[in-house]
Amino acid sequence: MARGNQREKAREKNLKAQASQKSKNAKSGTEMQRDKEAVAEMMRKKQAAADAKKQAAAAAASK
Repeated sequence: MARGNQREKAREKNLKAQASQKSKNAKSGTEMQRDKEAVAEMMRKKQAAADAKKQAAAAAASK
């Protein structure tokens, strides 16, 4: 009988821990899409800057 009580206590502890965890996705579809587009735009700018830096380095090396 003690084993069943231990199992129940562990189950209650686990349920409490799961309830306190933040859910993975709390955004609506449009919010998620807007955030993805914002991140993609930042990455495009970052990539463009890196490409410009590479071209400048290549131009300086060829001189």
